[in-house]
Amino acid sequence: MTPPIRPSAAKESTAIRLLLALSPRLPRVVIPAPPDALQPCEEITLHRQGARDPLTATWLPTDGPARGAVLLLPPWLAWGRTYFYRRGRLEALRAAGYHSLALDLPPHLWRHGFFDLDVEAGLAELRRRAGDLPLHVWGVSAGGYWAHPVLARTEGVGGAFFEDVAPHLLEWSWRMAPLGRPFYLFFRHVLRQPYAYLDMRRHAEAFSLKAVTYVGGADDPGVRAADTRELARRARGTCRIIHQAGHLESIKVANREILELALETFARAEGA
Repeated sequence: MTPPIRPSAAKESTAIRLLLALSPRLPRVVIPAPPDALQPCEEITLHRQGARDPLTATWLPTDGPARGAVLLLPPWLAWGRTYFYRRGRLEALRAAGYHSLALDLPPHLWRHGFFDLDVEAGLAELRRRAGDLPLHVWGVSAGGYWAHPVLARTEGVGGAFFEDVAPHLLEWSWRMAPLGRPFYLFFRHVLRQPYAYLDMRRHAEAFSLKAVTYVGGADDPGVRAADTRELARRARGTCRIIHQAGHLESIKVANREILELALETFARAEGA
């Protein structure tokens, strides 16, 4: 299946600026250093062509022999990659023999491209550091959303694990922020090519992944269980709905299950 065509640079620039203008404001915050329990690790900066500011990330190598490397992409929160400093994801990956790269997605209003370009830069850095090791992606909410176009056009990733990913940002916004509906209608009918590009169902159909799993909360009003199941179906992957969990709550309600399911997905991609 062929993924949606990327819009022209001018249309993409207009679309991302409108999206950010309609999105919740994220204040600039001082990112804390990783806790001692996650050492050793390295704070790094990446430079993406055409970007005004560098990307920031944390590299966390595994302690022993490595079996693979995972790119971690955070939800739309002010604290960015530090979201992964909690809930045991990094510790579980390290213990299982995976290097990790946790990437920030900078929410600058005057950026000129969609966030999948940042994901692509992060994935390139992960490949540089991991060498010939198998690569995987673990994306949560917005981070997982923006990974979809990259994975639709990339054949060097084996497995992907997604939590709380919406199939379309404007559909999510229609339900969760109804006051913006006139702007969403304008976007859909005037910026038709960017609107089509932002449909992650179509990107999921183009995946060449060996294993992919979607997790969602049964009580999430923005990313409905039916949305999660549909993405999994389009991606030819598996799906797990966590009962009594809202948005970003599955990892809290079923922590051990989520960690084990992610590791199982990556192992399945490696043929283990």
